[in-house]
Amino acid sequence: MNKKKDFLRTIVENDLKSGKYKEIVTRFPPEPNGFPHIGHAKSISINFGIARDYNGHCNLRMDDTNPTKEDTKYVHALEDAVKWLGFDWGEHLYFTSDYFSQIHDYAIKLIKMGKAYVDSLCEDEIREYRGTVTQPGKRSKFAQRSVEENLDLFERMKNGEFKDGEHVLRAKIDMSAANMKMRDPLLYRIRHAHHFRAGDKWSIYPMYDFAHCLSDYIEGITHSICTLEFENNRDIYDWVLDTLELKPPRPYQYEFARLNINYTVMSKRKLLELVEGGYVSGWDDPRLPTIAGYRRRGYTPESILNFCDQIGIAKANSVVDVAQLEFCIRDGLNPKVPRVLCVLDPLKVTIENYEGSEELEAPYYPHDVPKEGSRKIPFSKEIYIEKDDFAENPPKGYFRLTPEQPVRLRHGYIISCKEVIKDENGNITEIKAEYYPDSKSGAEDTSGIKVKSAIQWVSVADAKKVEVRLYDRLFKNEAPEGIEDLNPNSLQIIKNAFIEPAVITEKPDERFQFERQGYFYTDPIDYSDENPVFNKIVGLKDSWAKKAKTKQTAPKPQPKKVQVDGEVAPMTDEQKILFEKYTNELRLNSEVSNTLARDKFLSNFFEDALCAFNCPVSISNIVVNEVARELKQAQADELKFSAGHISQLVKMIDADTISSKIAKQVFEEMAKTGENPTQIVKAKGLVQISDPAKISPIIDEIISNNPDNVAKFKAGNTKLLGFFVGQVLKKTGGKANPKVVNELVAQKLQ
Repeated sequence: MNKKKDFLRTIVENDLKSGKYKEIVTRFPPEPNGFPHIGHAKSISINFGIARDYNGHCNLRMDDTNPTKEDTKYVHALEDAVKWLGFDWGEHLYFTSDYFSQIHDYAIKLIKMGKAYVDSLCEDEIREYRGTVTQPGKRSKFAQRSVEENLDLFERMKNGEFKDGEHVLRAKIDMSAANMKMRDPLLYRIRHAHHFRAGDKWSIYPMYDFAHCLSDYIEGITHSICTLEFENNRDIYDWVLDTLELKPPRPYQYEFARLNINYTVMSKRKLLELVEGGYVSGWDDPRLPTIAGYRRRGYTPESILNFCDQIGIAKANSVVDVAQLEFCIRDGLNPKVPRVLCVLDPLKVTIENYEGSEELEAPYYPHDVPKEGSRKIPFSKEIYIEKDDFAENPPKGYFRLTPEQPVRLRHGYIISCKEVIKDENGNITEIKAEYYPDSKSGAEDTSGIKVKSAIQWVSVADAKKVEVRLYDRLFKNEAPEGIEDLNPNSLQIIKNAFIEPAVITEKPDERFQFERQGYFYTDPIDYSDENPVFNKIVGLKDSWAKKAKTKQTAPKPQPKKVQVDGEVAPMTDEQKILFEKYTNELRLNSEVSNTLARDKFLSNFFEDALCAFNCPVSISNIVVNEVARELKQAQADELKFSAGHISQLVKMIDADTISSKIAKQVFEEMAKTGENPTQIVKAKGLVQISDPAKISPIIDEIISNNPDNVAKFKAGNTKLLGFFVGQVLKKTGGKANPKVVNELVAQKLQ
């Protein structure tokens, strides 16, 4: 085995040597509530890779414990992703719902042992009773119920006799535990919702922490590998298995750092916002970091796995440069794909001293690629070249065609410019040229003419017109925070590009290098012989860094360092207390909690805003994103807005007065002027439109103006739903309620 040893493989090898397990069994346990992304690819490569390396097997298990968010389409997307990446679960496809009866039996056992009870506190009371990091919690009075009463109530919960939230089943552990997740965690909650597999059989569903460890045990998992945000959950994992005194061998949980990439968002919530808001064409939009998006763009599974292997498996979270992923894609394509000629922005060239036509022999691969194959390129009197391959007044160092400088046509002849034809506005429309008959590329060139470059071209009479989609990074900022950071130039569609005919007629491959342009892929959905469509996979080199450098006028302040000698700097005791409070008591995610805990100003600002309006998740997101961004540009005492302003802003979002997208606009105005957000919304007329009667006429107009897309949608291209939603949001300046728009558009297109 040539794979570099990581800490997980070290653990596995030690367990095998000690005889702890006879066979290694891992699992990939996604929740089917969205399309898998590049972060899932890393988890897939780790879990399936370890099982393969040690002659074990990996289970694919859908963690379908929340019927309100899950769907069969997400199950299929997850299965497709695993298969496409080259892994096979064989007979080992499972669903947590397969074990609902067994998990329920384990819950009954805990109740009979006096280790679980039915609690009737409301959600707010449960949160209040949990205590804080510095203060122990208080156990519910309902914990004193007898075993018989708990069994009766739990059975009635299962039978659907109670409303959602009326009761929960909790473990009885320790309300003063330092790890707040151990303070009588929830095991079951009531959900009157149809389950996509179990139907309406169950009215109660197990919580992740209870179902996960038991599913692992039932399946015989040996190493349950999770990302770092589940580190505190490990105590519950162990408590459940130990308390039930399950027969060994039992699984153990291990954590690794999740994958974060700059210029990229991988939050399911943010990805869903992009899809449902119409900012992208669907889950398989080639600009998204989803496996479906990468696949449609033309990325190869081998290159993605190579990337996952290169970045390794770490114990501390960090951010990977997206250029590293792009390098892996480029590096994987270079020795495989044929080189062809394509002109994206055509300029006509008439070669006045050439008559007739001929075919030029040209190899598909350069001399350093050990592959064979060639084609014949038609050559004639009229050709297209790229507009920027001619300069009437060339800058210094310009080596292409000019009035004084000849150039070689790739695989063909040398030409020189004789006359420049322009329209009435002074735009160049045609070049009159001449060719040198004895300059044919290769051994036949006896002209003795020296040229400094060769350019791509196609014959006007023979070239095939194609659509080319040039994809760039979806976000313009290295650490994108939301919709406002979208790159407006992330997609350029060229309808009238021209390509040499062999690409279409002979189809030597699905992926190509368009010489001097980049790597391209035949779009798997929209391509047809009548209307060929090509997606840009990646450029020939990383041009983004150069673009970013030229746009940057002054160095920006850098965030505070939190690493020492490559390791994350340890938190102080005070920071640890705050982190525990934010993650356990306020239920913020670990990344947000980490940012707040380490920055005293942000944590104080957050606490002040929370006092005015108790909505911790929404407030924290604005504080660690928008407020933190403003602090990079100004000192704290220079901020024109207050914590009270933030709480008012969140209150309007919570009340559906404004959308999240409009909230970004309001914040920007508030940051500039210091004006009250309520007044900004009123003055600018930014109140969210949720009335179907006001939205319906706009939808009708857009549907009427796009009959072709309506026909495609009804023919089965349901991804166009995002197009119609996006048009409505654009028409209303982002003020239409996306949820209402989605529902109405779906209804009207049926």
